[in-house]
Amino acid sequence: QVQLVESGGGLVQTGGSLRLSCAASRGDVAIRHMGWYRQAPGKQREMVASIINGDTTNYAASVKGRFTISRDNAKNTLYLQMNSLTPEDTAVYYCGGAILSNALNTWGKGTLVTVSS
Repeated sequence: QVQLVESGGGLVQTGGSLRLSCAASRGDVAIRHMGWYRQAPGKQREMVASIINGDTTNYAASVKGRFTISRDNAKNTLYLQMNSLTPEDTAVYYCGGAILSNALNTWGKGTLVTVSS
């Protein structure tokens, strides 16, 4: 069983930056598809960014140009670099992985990002 653990959340001012990390507990299971989702208070969870096969990326329109998803296979870690943050980015950010599946089916517990105005 693979576990995903997010870190890097916190409180930042508008215009600031944060880098989220998601560490997989095992490196012997190939996870071709990984992604970051977020859920703001009172809203549904939404896709933020995804990466497939290590090089194909997709971003939500609201974060394109500000966020960058990447992964380090040697460290079994997924990253989300977030720049030019706004209060609208405040949410719990979840890391997801597709384990023996084409769809994301394994999730971390989330890390809270709060952007103050």
